[in-house]
Amino acid sequence: MALTAGLARTGGQLLVECLHKQGVDQVFCVPGESYLAVLDAFHDRQDEFNLVVCRQEGGAANMAEAHGKLTGRPGVCFVTRGPGATNASTGVHTAFQDSTPMVLFIGQVSREIKDREGFQEVDFPAMFAPLAKWAAEISDARRIPEYVHRAFQTAMAGRPGPVVLSLPEDMLSELVAGDIEIGLRAEPIPAAPRSSDIHKLAAMIHAAEKPLLILGGGGWTGQAGVELLAFAEAHDVPVAVSLRCQDYVDNTHPNYVGHFTIGAEPSLMARLAASDLVVALGPRLGEMTTAGYAALKPPRIGKPLVHIHSDPEELGRVYQADLAINAAPSLVAAALAGLPAIASAVRKNWVRAARADYEASLVPQPTSAAVDLGQVITQLRQRLPQDTIVASGAGNYTGWLHKHWVFRQYRTQLAPTSGAMGYGVPAAIAASVANPGQRILALAGDGCFQMHGQELATAVQYGAKVLFIVVNNGIYGTIRMHQEREFPGRKVGTDIVNPDFTALAGAYGIPAERVERTEDFAAALERALAAPGNALIELITDPEAISVRTTLTKLRSAAAERQRAAEAAQA
Repeated sequence: MALTAGLARTGGQLLVECLHKQGVDQVFCVPGESYLAVLDAFHDRQDEFNLVVCRQEGGAANMAEAHGKLTGRPGVCFVTRGPGATNASTGVHTAFQDSTPMVLFIGQVSREIKDREGFQEVDFPAMFAPLAKWAAEISDARRIPEYVHRAFQTAMAGRPGPVVLSLPEDMLSELVAGDIEIGLRAEPIPAAPRSSDIHKLAAMIHAAEKPLLILGGGGWTGQAGVELLAFAEAHDVPVAVSLRCQDYVDNTHPNYVGHFTIGAEPSLMARLAASDLVVALGPRLGEMTTAGYAALKPPRIGKPLVHIHSDPEELGRVYQADLAINAAPSLVAAALAGLPAIASAVRKNWVRAARADYEASLVPQPTSAAVDLGQVITQLRQRLPQDTIVASGAGNYTGWLHKHWVFRQYRTQLAPTSGAMGYGVPAAIAASVANPGQRILALAGDGCFQMHGQELATAVQYGAKVLFIVVNNGIYGTIRMHQEREFPGRKVGTDIVNPDFTALAGAYGIPAERVERTEDFAAALERALAAPGNALIELITDPEAISVRTTLTKLRSAAAERQRAAEAAQA
């Protein structure tokens, strides 16, 4: 497609035209004077773009990342230079670690004053080089289509991820006349597995008595999850997932056996140790999934390893696999599903035992806490529809969600494998804006919520409908847990004073109430679900219940015992 000959347009107008060509209809931003020409271009195309104006650039970037997760195409975010870009960097880092396609556009100082450390000037290609797949600056408005197409192509290529483009202010205002070729819509180009690799993989699985398949990473689809489970069922292979990838397959399937989360189920870790073949389909096998690389020690894990990844540079980077396959997980799943079924009584028993362990883990254990998060999550799971999109940030409170929620459909989990606090609230808002009418649940700790709680205003402004659950224990729980384990009884810097979250929500016009006992939650939930728009429930929880498996008292006691043993050994 070419622009009309002789028709002059600004660089900003040309950029917006290119976004339309790439199929973008949702843009998240915080306005800035450095890209006013782009904002002006959106003014004339409001029927084509839904421009969501956020309250802080970190929230905007997280929304764009969540949109990329949900759609499989790059989420788009615009921010201004300097503090706008630094605020947005958290979302870029999440997109990188979560393998999410995303494009961040940053306004920049004019070209004529470049490199003088002008107002809010930063060298953005240098700043984002370690955080993005590609970071560049457009210095010539006529090359905008080239850069935009490459940005979208790169964001979706191989292992998906973020791209950052810096936009000098005067370049965006520059008039461009003549024919300008917009080019084609970028599309992912997945790497296909070789048939010989698929047959070798199948042979290794059939030779094993206790194989374990671990799914994760980018490049998945709902169909791929269905096909992978069909293969697993036909060949008697248990299927687990890596950190915060629980929605990749239906958790109710008899071959699904659990989640390698932070502090994974001991029974699942025991299965991993006892396995005689590990097939990693998609995940990098990072620090969190492997319990600090202790559960699978690199470079060789002590048993056969098949590693399948969409990025050839990831293969052999940490783990040396017996079979390494550079291919998109979705195409590998399709190829495996096409293989003839080969059942095994030994593997079938292996699957059944692992599945039984998983099902047992779903049952909340008795607790003396006034608000039992295990019971709360179970009630939410039983009451909300199975296509509910669940968004969460990072913190110990997520342990109950990961343990007790059962995901049924692909892309119903929005959670940062980067471990970034503050993600859940903006991600939930982005999900609601993209999926009006679908039930959206945001679970946030008190500290996590306050990272981007101001985006409640965005939720109200754009008609989102989110059920916000705030877990309030008055501390930064994860850090307190580590603190008590390493320096028992010496707490510092982890207590926080919180606002009245119900009053805060009310200030935004959102109905809210506080729950201090488990038995009061069900009724509060029904009232929240009856609200015409957003609603918030604040749960007052006991900091003593620091995680799904231990308490602060037990942590201190165990740490003190280790200290006494160490002192005795030195005596």
